[in-house]
This record gives sequence, C-alpha cells and structure tokens, in this order.
Amino acid sequence: MLRAWGRDLAAALRTGARLLTAGNGGSAAEAQHLSSELVGRFAGERPAFSAIALSTDSSAVTAIGNDYGYEEVFARQVAAHARPGDILVLLTTSGRSPNLLRAAEAARERGVRTWALTGPGPTPLESLCESVIAVDAPAPNVQEAHLMAVHALCTVFDAEIARTPDVGQGLAPLRAEAGAGTAPVPAGARSVVHS
Repeated sequence: MLRAWGRDLAAALRTGARLLTAGNGGSAAEAQHLSSELVGRFAGERPAFSAIALSTDSSAVTAIGNDYGYEEVFARQVAAHARPGDILVLLTTSGRSPNLLRAAEAARERGVRTWALTGPGPTPLESLCESVIAVDAPAPNVQEAHLMAVHALCTVFDAEIARTPDVGQGLAPLRAEAGAGTAPVPAGARSVVHS
C-alpha cells in the first residue's frame, strides 16, 4: 500500500497538485514531519513539492476553532486550500477524531483523494477515506509505526521522482540512494482500500 501511495503522490505532486496533512497531538507532529519532508528533502536532492500541514497555522487553527468549533479546524482549511487532484493524508491513533472526520468529508466534497494512517480498526474514518493503513497496536506504538510509514512513503516518493525525472514539470532528477523504492510495511499494519 505504501508503495502505491508513494507512486500516486509523486504523480500528483509533479503535475502541480499539493499534499495536505492533518492530525492531533503526536499525530499532528507526524503530519508536519511528512509535509516538511516534501517541501524540504528526505534522502537526497530533488525539487521542492507543495505540502501543507494543517495544524501549523496557529492563527487559523485558533480562529476557526473559536468561530466554528474545533471539529472544523481542518475542514475549513481543506475548503480553503484543497483543489481536485490534491491529496489529504490524515494521521490518527483512534480514527474517531471529529475534526479529522470533518476534514475527510470536506475533501470528498472537493474531489480530493483522502488517505489515512490509523490505529486498530474498524474506525469511522475508514469509510470516509479512499485508502487506509490501520496499525493494530497500542497508541504509542501506532505513532511509532506511523513514523516508519512516513519514511517509507518518502522513500518511494523520492525513488519515483528519480525514476521519471523528465515527466511533468521538467523536474531535475533526484540522486537516488541505495535501496530506494522499497517500502516495508510496519508490523501489525493492515490496508483498507475503498474504490
């Protein structure tokens, strides 16, 4: 599943789409981590790609929370920033956070692909996302597995950008690292795909 996500993410972002990420608490940190790896770099030099972590604009988060309620803090930003063809990645140990459920609904309404990394399922978020990787473990271990998944996703993304450097916007090739393109699935994870 992570290999497919990495390839799909590379195909989307190299044509001008953007990645949006969201989570709460430690999952917000992992969402930021994923976004920063794409805007900056992961393992090697490559062009920057558009990725926005929706938890990082404290003025927007607090204003939306104050005016609309905390369950709307991500959905309102999805409504503002997301366009058809973009991808939203939601990270959560519970799969039940109302603000993430609303973000997935807002993304669906706008033609945005939605993926989730969750804890044990089934969860309400699964039915709202196109693709889910659920990790069957206690919350702290779920977050550890999500970090591994973020790194695996970035590994595949970078390898895909390096493999097809002249597709899309004429992007410069990435210097591929040894072993690039492999994406281990964290132990205890299962994939859920909705078509």
